[in-house]
Amino acid sequence: MFERILVAIDPSAARKTALLMAGELARPANATVHVLHVMTSMVAGDTVVKLEEEEQGKAILEEALATLRGLGVEAEGHLAHSLTQQVPSVISAAAEDFKADLLVVSPHHRGAVAALFNPRVSDAVAHAGGIAVLLAPEDTRPGR
Repeated sequence: MFERILVAIDPSAARKTALLMAGELARPANATVHVLHVMTSMVAGDTVVKLEEEEQGKAILEEALATLRGLGVEAEGHLAHSLTQQVPSVISAAAEDFKADLLVVSPHHRGAVAALFNPRVSDAVAHAGGIAVLLAPEDTRPGR
């Protein structure tokens, strides 16, 4: 059904469920998976503050690719850098560039007030693109 799957991951534990779901969908279809990890920054006054170190981002991406390849899935990926408010457009552009027919993301759990001022990435990308979007919840089972 799906031939080109983009998985957008972040440092949260929910990335593992997103990767496993993408892998399980990709394997029987012999689909290609592209992993995108957007490393975010925010502006505080006149300073840009990185919210994640480069080495941490590289490690997260490498772990994701190893997970998918361990499932027998053809996988590639890249890091991108963005301000927090621009993450949805970075993900949407990557999906378009990769010609993805499925986008797998994990939603962040935030309060309604925070979401009002800065909409969830998953909500923004789900409404922005013309492709299917799968929201992968965090695995809350003990020991996972």
